[in-house]
Amino acid sequence: MSLPVLVTILVSVLLSALAQIALKAGMSRPEIAQAIAEGAPATIAASIATQPFVILGLAAYGLGAVVWLFVLSRIDVSLAYPFVSLGIVVTMLLGMLVFGEVITAMRAAGAAFIIVGIVMLAWS
Repeated sequence: MSLPVLVTILVSVLLSALAQIALKAGMSRPEIAQAIAEGAPATIAASIATQPFVILGLAAYGLGAVVWLFVLSRIDVSLAYPFVSLGIVVTMLLGMLVFGEVITAMRAAGAAFIIVGIVMLAWS
C-alpha cells in the first residue's frame, strides 16, 4: 500500500472519529435532553437538526465518506475496510481526551488487538 493511500485512509478514519465526538457533544446539550424529556417528536427533531455540533458531525461524516470513496478507488476493499476499525481506537482516545471517559484495562487491551490486526493487514 502506498503512503498517499495510507494517509487518505487515516484522514477518512479521523473524520469519522471526529464526527462521533461532535455528535456526542451535540447530543449531550441540555436543550436536546430537555426536548427528549418532553417527548414531542417535532421538538426533538428541531432541537437535533439545529444543534451546531450535530450538523458539524454529520458534515464530517459526509466528508469522510467522500474521502473513503477515493480509498476504495485505489485499493481492494478487503484491505481497506479493516482500517475502519481503527476508528474505534481513535474515537475511544478522543472520548477520553474530550469527555474525560475512562479507558479500562480491558478496553485498552481490545484497542491493542485492533492495532496489531491493522498493522498485520498493512504489511500484507
